[in-house]
Amino acid sequence: MTLSGKNVGVALTGSYCTFDKVFLQIERLVQEKANVYTIFSDRSQITDTRFGKAEDFLNKAMSITGNDPITTIVDAEKLGPKNILDIIVIAPCTGNTLAKMANAITDSPVLMAAKGLLRNGKPIVIAIATNDALSNNLKNIGLLINTKSIYFVPFGQDNYMGKPYSMISHFNLIVPTLEEALEGRQLQPILMPPQ
Repeated sequence: MTLSGKNVGVALTGSYCTFDKVFLQIERLVQEKANVYTIFSDRSQITDTRFGKAEDFLNKAMSITGNDPITTIVDAEKLGPKNILDIIVIAPCTGNTLAKMANAITDSPVLMAAKGLLRNGKPIVIAIATNDALSNNLKNIGLLINTKSIYFVPFGQDNYMGKPYSMISHFNLIVPTLEEALEGRQLQPILMPPQ
């Protein structure tokens, strides 16, 4: 399925070292003629790191998509009742956000946006980036992989020698994962070699 004309949410959480990869995919979605709406978690919209300033990321999202980033739970809540998005990808999805989603905690704009899509039976795509994927968060990955309407961007260990429990999605596979999810299918294989 093509993404042309689809309303796609891209929700960013705090794995700042992956933002450059995510923004490349936001640009790709716009090139595919998708209408892209960015949603920023509370932390990702205020935290400056060595990977960039929060304000610069917000401005870049606006510049690429032409839409104001969604930065509050109140604004994210409207996505459900107004049935605005066709699909959402949480990229990067930290272990914290993953754990909250697995336990139905809705305390950020990103989680509220995801809840709105689940409410409407629409697909949620998760692109993980977490240092505890193969430890504390493994149970949450297993739970969400088996949840209706939730799909994963294929992922693998990013540094099995230095961080053996860490896993990260292959962000270059966001677009094909979205296309498959809109058809109700999980892009395969889910587990891939290190990048």
